[in-house]
Amino acid sequence: MTSETEKFAVDVIYALPKQQKIITIMVTPGTTFIEAVAQSNMVKFFPEINLDEAKLGTFSRAAKQDEVLVPGQRVEIYRPLIADPKDVRRKRAEKAKDEGRINKITGAKVN
Repeated sequence: MTSETEKFAVDVIYALPKQQKIITIMVTPGTTFIEAVAQSNMVKFFPEINLDEAKLGTFSRAAKQDEVLVPGQRVEIYRPLIADPKDVRRKRAEKAKDEGRINKITGAKVN
């Protein structure tokens, strides 16, 4: 049986544009990212989280669900992207070309 002294604290974090929740839990060595999310019961507060498909990370670095936590890490639950960033940049560049704000050949700004 594991003693309480071997456990360490981990923050499980989920954020929406106008709301965030941080739940601190105690985990034993060998606990994975997804196990920490399940243990935090974050789904109780945000039922839209799908544990089977959840993208996780720590300090903005992607982590696999089965990656083992180490002391000092936190678990961040990422929301799915609503738009592909590459498509957004491409559309913004096309709009600037159409409006004459950038050179159509070089891509440089037009003064």
